[in-house]
Amino acid sequence: MNDVLDTQSVLSVLRPVQDPELRKSLVELNMIRNVKIDGSLVSFTLVLTTPACPLREFIVEDCQRAVKKLPGVTDVAVEVTAETPKQKDLPDRTGIKGVKNIVAISSGKGGVGKSTVAVNVAVALAQTGAKVGLLDADIYGPNDPTMLGLSDTPLIVRPSENGEILEPAFNHGVKLVSMGFLIDKDQPVIWRGPMLNGIIRKFLYQVEWGDIDYLIVDMPPGTGDAQLTLTQAVPMAGAVIVTTPQTVALLDSRKGLRMFQQLNVPVLGIVENMSYFIPPDMPEKQYDIFGSGGGSKTAQELDVPLLGCVPLEISTRVGGDNGVPIVAADPDSASAKALRSIALAIAGKVSVAALSCP
Repeated sequence: MNDVLDTQSVLSVLRPVQDPELRKSLVELNMIRNVKIDGSLVSFTLVLTTPACPLREFIVEDCQRAVKKLPGVTDVAVEVTAETPKQKDLPDRTGIKGVKNIVAISSGKGGVGKSTVAVNVAVALAQTGAKVGLLDADIYGPNDPTMLGLSDTPLIVRPSENGEILEPAFNHGVKLVSMGFLIDKDQPVIWRGPMLNGIIRKFLYQVEWGDIDYLIVDMPPGTGDAQLTLTQAVPMAGAVIVTTPQTVALLDSRKGLRMFQQLNVPVLGIVENMSYFIPPDMPEKQYDIFGSGGGSKTAQELDVPLLGCVPLEISTRVGGDNGVPIVAADPDSASAKALRSIALAIAGKVSVAALSCP
């Protein structure tokens, strides 16, 4: 039996099993490692492309089903780990040391819940075991420290041979840098473009990020200096556009989406926030306060994916105000489930882009 049941026979039956998103063989992608045979037990390591793989259980079941077809196999043990691929470098842009993938969360206009989406996506990715950073690039309205429970945290600045180095704050598994750490609560930021450009580059290159799988960038609304600085400075894994179903928001979101496309930044998809209101005393009901179906229609018209629809719940607002994002405060809520699904979808698309590039 040992002549038949060996490492090569195990790899042979696993070769047809594909990563559902990459559509390539797990064996050819070197995602099957450390194959061991102990009598009727076969064990191996499955190395996913992200800790946030949305199809993790599906892939494991496919592997177990394939190996159990071998004669003499009664048990299959699969250890699951992950190695997040790094986005490809670009010759005219400078990457950040230790940061594998940079994802912008953007919107065409303010008030659509972009920061809520950015913060919860970052925390949801961290909950999967990924190493996550959050750069609050909304210089004029830096709200991320409040939403992560870090509003009273001082930012540590220390000297180095290459100038000052900032140490990010940390909470809920996420490293954070924000203008909110550098100004008083009521102090307005009255800056022109060059100063804005300088602070964003400082946040990119003079922060001790360490090893980061995903650096989520909470962009200011619109299509201004901050967007240009970021897209022209660093290689980006992609951008996510946040909107509401409201016509005015959708019109502005289309402009933001086209801006990223014109700057050769992949658009990972659209998130429709505040899709409908769920009253806390009648959770079985929902009300389309801002309309319905706008995000889906826009995504279809612009040929980009709709990553998900997030309902409007009071608990989401409370979590943001209290510094405990909804994915941590109430993980079983409809909003948390939607945001977690969006985070997994983003991670999947980032891995596909990184491994599909020539």
